[in-house]
Amino acid sequence: MKKITLADSAGFCFGVKRAVDTALKMKEKYKSEIYTLGPLIHNNDVVDFLKENLIFPIELDNIDSLKENDTIIIRSHGVSEKALNVLKKHKLNIIDATCPYVENIHKKVKKYYDLGYSIIIVGDKDHPEVIGINGWCNDSALILKSGDPIFNIPNKVCVVSQTTERQSTWEEVLSVLIKTSKEIVAFNTICSATEVRQKSAEEISTKVDAMVVIGGFNSSNTTKLYEICKKNCENTVHVENLSGIPDEFIKDGNLKNIGVTAGASTPDWIIKEAIIKINSGK
Repeated sequence: MKKITLADSAGFCFGVKRAVDTALKMKEKYKSEIYTLGPLIHNNDVVDFLKENLIFPIELDNIDSLKENDTIIIRSHGVSEKALNVLKKHKLNIIDATCPYVENIHKKVKKYYDLGYSIIIVGDKDHPEVIGINGWCNDSALILKSGDPIFNIPNKVCVVSQTTERQSTWEEVLSVLIKTSKEIVAFNTICSATEVRQKSAEEISTKVDAMVVIGGFNSSNTTKLYEICKKNCENTVHVENLSGIPDEFIKDGNLKNIGVTAGASTPDWIIKEAIIKINSGK
């Protein structure tokens, strides 16, 4: 029998659970097809489960296909001010499931942009959360990542972070900005659950023979967990569900102590199924 250690805060974060619960409640309330603006969360298994419950993702470019008063849910990542106005213009029944932590960033960015600050976002420029945040300062933000060349920084800046960013990246970027800008307002908006999840993964991955990181391949926070674990434990795999766990990984008798963590969009049932498979040894 292998020893399996499950990391703290593995799986659904508050914002994701709230979004999924909201979608299912709306389905019960309206008894008709429900739409989400883009996939509700970055997990294919959950998106398929929602489709089975007649909750379908739709992109903003296809919003014209919806009828007045159709119900659309804004996902936990949030959207730009422009996208929100498009939904209102079409007179849709809008259910806002934006994570409150993300909504707080929108308010900060809009406030300081209106006060004349240049906005800097520490995060992934292609991530929907960052795209949404940037939409509250007229898409004018400078978006930075670890290792990016940082030059021509304005003197007056407001800095925020993607909620799932690594603390080390935030500190690295901020240390450079402090040397280049005259006036900095900085809000470390990394979600506390993200910090706990990353610290726990860091700690466990130094003590085990192997790590299994469970979550969507398109999930930014899961990818960061994988990077953290891989740095400490060479035998680290990133899988979306139990089917992705390699057979040789499970049957290897030298891998006796296995750590498991999961991204913020990974439901409990996926984690439990993966642990059962690892324990089965087959």
